[in-house]
Amino acid sequence: MEGVKSRVNLALATMAFGLSFAVWSLLSPLAPQFQKTFQLTDTQTGVLLAVPVLLGSVARIPMGILTDRYGGRRVFTALLLFSVVPVVFMGTISSYAMLLFWGFWLGIAGSSFAVGVPFVSRWFNARDQGTALGIYGVGNIGTAVAAYLVPWIAGSFGWPYAFWAFAPLLATAALLFWLLAEDAPGAPKAGSISQSLEVVKRERLSWAFSLFYFVTFGGFVATSAFLPKLLVDWFDLPKIDAGLRMAGFVVLATAMRPLGGYLSDRFGGARLLAGVFSIAPLVAIGLAVQALGPNISTVTVFCLTLAGLLGLGNGAVFKLVAQYFPRNTGIVTGVVGAAGGIGGFFPPMVMGYVRDHTGSYALGLLLLAAFILLCLAVDYLVLLRHGRGASVGETPSTKPGEKHPEEGSGSLSKKQSAA
Repeated sequence: MEGVKSRVNLALATMAFGLSFAVWSLLSPLAPQFQKTFQLTDTQTGVLLAVPVLLGSVARIPMGILTDRYGGRRVFTALLLFSVVPVVFMGTISSYAMLLFWGFWLGIAGSSFAVGVPFVSRWFNARDQGTALGIYGVGNIGTAVAAYLVPWIAGSFGWPYAFWAFAPLLATAALLFWLLAEDAPGAPKAGSISQSLEVVKRERLSWAFSLFYFVTFGGFVATSAFLPKLLVDWFDLPKIDAGLRMAGFVVLATAMRPLGGYLSDRFGGARLLAGVFSIAPLVAIGLAVQALGPNISTVTVFCLTLAGLLGLGNGAVFKLVAQYFPRNTGIVTGVVGAAGGIGGFFPPMVMGYVRDHTGSYALGLLLLAAFILLCLAVDYLVLLRHGRGASVGETPSTKPGEKHPEEGSGSLSKKQSAA
């Protein structure tokens, strides 16, 4: 199936996802300005940064279900059109309350991930899904685009235009997607909504993948959202400089996502995650130490290392989702993606709260290290211990080239379920 059509649809989905992600990230580069304009505390600013993430996370579940039932072409087009509304009204706000209200609805663009993953994965076979989804994940670069463009637009024309500039882009993308994209022929149809939810309820793997994405993608979203403020607080950097450094974090994490998918195709997603979850806690602890006396060169190295690890982890998780849940990719993507979004929702608020009450970000960074270590334990207990860490068609229980007996089912054997 991997012909011209598959590549065209992958390109369209990546374009739409990148634009949606840029819209989802519009508040982050402007947070220092809004904090000054509305005289917000660190906690209030953290809430502002977290609000779009909340809707973008929760909405992934219904968006995944709708994509399973009606196809990505229809759902993605509708999502792009709907996103025009909050983008327009964000440029009219005059109070913190209205900023929170329209910032919440701005988050609908973040649910696009649960639409694109099932749309893309069904155009590719199991051996290449990780690579394809990793390429789709390059749409994360939208965060870097927002970080680079928004401060410039706001400084040149006023901050309302930083939002309004995206309205025609969204409308154009919706038209292109409707005219040029198409759903994969013969794509499996999900059952009823209750049946789709039952899959998530009974499958332990879906909850394990949710935890993994809570940390890998949540860590990416939270860090990219909070990094400009952290850099301004630690080093008193100009806002544009801080935004550009955040863009570098996003670019590296995004570039590593296709590599994570490719390595997962070749060596297994669970094995790759084990490596990520072994190294990342050391980086988080290093940043916690830096919080006591930060050095910009050391912080840069730690942040870029964390970006690379989180990008690899993002690519690995959705290789596993597509591998074990081919018929219900949308709903499982929605639930796992929601967990990842929620993982980006809480940290900015926690970091703001910790800073307000302790004067340091150290405790928040130590909590990140603890969550990553929990993921390492779950990865071993649920996947690696049962020989589920290898690539598709090549596991300890099969010869190279043979199909794994559980490939694509998402089900656990009785022996594994009892473990």
